Amino acid sequence: MTRTAVFAREQLRAPFTLALLVVIPALFVVSAAGALNDFASALGGSLAGDAAVGLSAGWAAAFISGALGFFQAASSRGADRRLALAGLGPARVALSRIAASVGLAFIAAAAAFVALLLRVDVAHPLHAGIAVLAFALLYLAIGVLVGSLVSAPLEGSLLVVFVFLLDAFSGPGMSGGSPPPWAVSQKAADVLIAAGTGTDTPTDEWVKVAVVTGGALVAAFLVFVASARSRA
Repeated sequence: MTRTAVFAREQLRAPFTLALLVVIPALFVVSAAGALNDFASALGGSLAGDAAVGLSAGWAAAFISGALGFFQAASSRGADRRLALAGLGPARVALSRIAASVGLAFIAAAAAFVALLLRVDVAHPLHAGIAVLAFALLYLAIGVLVGSLVSAPLEGSLLVVFVFLLDAFSGPGMSGGSPPPWAVSQKAADVLIAAGTGTDTPTDEWVKVAVVTGGALVAAFLVFVASARSRA
């Protein structure tokens, strides 16, 4: 069994964890779309209907993946240090740990996407699925970044939630005007809203989504390696 599979199985030893990965995104999509619509109206945004349901799927995958990334990085510090000192090295340990987290983020994104398809008739399901996955991977990277730098569970998890809330309520469709620089999920949200409303997404927007998501994962990997080396 590979290190990646071992790390993934480590997170799934408790059946409740797998249930959370599937149930929380599904429940979020079912229950949060109306609230997002109301919040958007209160903030002067234009989010409504299928676009609100679509965005709720992205945020569902983001929330659970961000928490997953944080606890993967923060709770494994001692074990990863010993593995690195045993000869694997910080880079290989970090790559395996993040790859395992990516696999679990796929599960959360798939659950949110299936709930979205069951809730509404998505005009561009493939586009929506990719955008939901982008949300999951982006927040997985944010969780790993925070977990690599903050070891305390309370402070670290609150920081991930703070980023989530700041991003959610200032992003596309949630407030009037252009999203601010800290709306890190802006490009993925634009694609997801477009998929919900049946609007085609230009190629350059897909490139921006790939660059932002890939850049976040690379940054998470580098910070994870640097933090592991500082502890070795």
